[in-house]
Amino acid sequence: MQSTPSTDTTFTHTLVYDIRRSRYINLTSRCTLRCQFCPKHNGSKQVAEYDLTLSKTIHADDILPLLGDVSAFEEYVFCGYGEPTLNLATLLTVAAELKQRGAKVRLNTDGLGNLFHRRNILPELSKYIDAISISLNADTEAAYIKHCQPKLPKAYAAVRDFIKLAPQYINSVSVSAINGLSEVNIEQCRQIAINAGCHFTERQLDIVG
Repeated sequence: MQSTPSTDTTFTHTLVYDIRRSRYINLTSRCTLRCQFCPKHNGSKQVAEYDLTLSKTIHADDILPLLGDVSAFEEYVFCGYGEPTLNLATLLTVAAELKQRGAKVRLNTDGLGNLFHRRNILPELSKYIDAISISLNADTEAAYIKHCQPKLPKAYAAVRDFIKLAPQYINSVSVSAINGLSEVNIEQCRQIAINAGCHFTERQLDIVG
């Protein structure tokens, strides 16, 4: 399957891209973290053959024409090289349309949406999001700061709180961490997820997509 990027007169934006039978939605280049293992901080904004560079604010009207036939995809995933919840209004509008069409919808997030918006956004997300994947990536605050370099204070406490709250609102919650980061105990990350009632996903360093 090939994605159908939207275009303007100056730049071609990859707003949706397909991996296997999932259609991914690229909402923003903004992020609450500066993860040192993220390819965009190491000279690449590419996933598979897709360049995810964005040079403008993305609105629902940019995305809705690109959703395609929902029966052709197992799920739609809000995920790019930015944090989707930073473009919350667009996310909710597009997700609402997808649910109306009968699609399964997943959100990949760094879990800092509540901290950024200064409120609990999970009730809003729960109306349209079937599954959520939260990046933890460290079992201690020191390791989190070292590898993820959050832009907001108290970010590690916030993501831990989000992990605990998420299962109260979303049916399927997965917490991920990367095996291979120094000073990170992957088994402790797994235990954090399990203790919160979440599934744990172990990712491998330098493997994207």
